[in-house]
Formats: sequence, C-alpha cells, structure tokens
Amino acid sequence: MQIYKQLPIVDAILNDWKEVIGKDFDGYRNHVYRMVNCCLWLETCSKQEMQKIQIAAAFHDIGIWVDNTLDYIPPSVPPAVKYLTDQGLQDWQQEISLMITEHHKLRSYKEHPQMLIELFRKGDLVDFSLGLFRFGLDKTMLRELKSIFPNAGFHKGLIKKSLKWFIRNPLNPAPMMKW
Repeated sequence: MQIYKQLPIVDAILNDWKEVIGKDFDGYRNHVYRMVNCCLWLETCSKQEMQKIQIAAAFHDIGIWVDNTLDYIPPSVPPAVKYLTDQGLQDWQQEISLMITEHHKLRSYKEHPQMLIELFRKGDLVDFSLGLFRFGLDKTMLRELKSIFPNAGFHKGLIKKSLKWFIRNPLNPAPMMKW
C-alpha cells in the first residue's frame, strides 16, 4: 500500500484556512492526511474519487474553527460548497456535503451506495478511533502512517474541546455524532 505524502488539493484548501485553524493546523492537516490515506487503502479509487475525498477531508471538521464549536458538522458544509462553486464543481456538492454530514454516523451509511460516503466514514473512523476500528487495515501500516503524520495534539485538542462543550451542554455531549 502506498502512503500518499503529498495531497496537493488538501494543502491548497487548508493553506487558505491556516490562520483560522491557528495552533491546531498541523494536527488537523495530519489527521486529514491520515484519513485520506485510510480511504485510499480501503478501496481503489479513480482520480476523480481521490479529488472528492481530498476536498471533503479538508473541510470535514473545519466548522470546529469556523464557528468555534464542537457542533461542527453544519458549519463545515458551507465552506465546502463555496469551494466547489468557486472551482466549477457544483455537480459534486450533494456527494461531498453528504460525506461531511455523515462522517460521524455510527452505523453504516447505505442510502447512496454508489457515492463515497461510506468509504469516507470508515476512513475517518479509523483515524478518529486511533485504529480501534480498522476495517481490515494493517496495524503496521497505520503505525507507519502515524509516524509520518503524527497526531500533533489533534486528539488531545478534541478531548479538551469536548470537555468544555460537555460542561456547557451536558444534555448534548456529542452533537457531531449520528446514529
């Protein structure tokens, strides 16, 4: 399995958000790189599918910083839609929006099996769960991937944000998760 060490679409998108993401930039970028690689290991993708995965991955959690919230799924979609419009890729809006809105769904996504939504959900879950869920991916490859793209405080930052959120919203502890 190849490790993609350069993802030009991801970098082009994230560089525009570097100031907004601030100190969390390296951790988020590395998370995006890890999850894109996981997606590409789980399934062979065409060039167009690889582009869609990179775009969705770059934006999938951006709402954390855009709206300074743990309820980040809804505010993550508009920047992705704007990007797609600016790039003349309006035909991809439904699929990429669903990739973002459904990426923390706990159950398999089955509604549009021809789309990349389920693959994207699995790729994110591999990294989000720190490899607890691997969907058959090799532990050794995941360790190598993490050594190339270290956590850089990404998960620790999510835990801190989650604790702050929980104190203010005890009845809605994980708003980004879907059944």
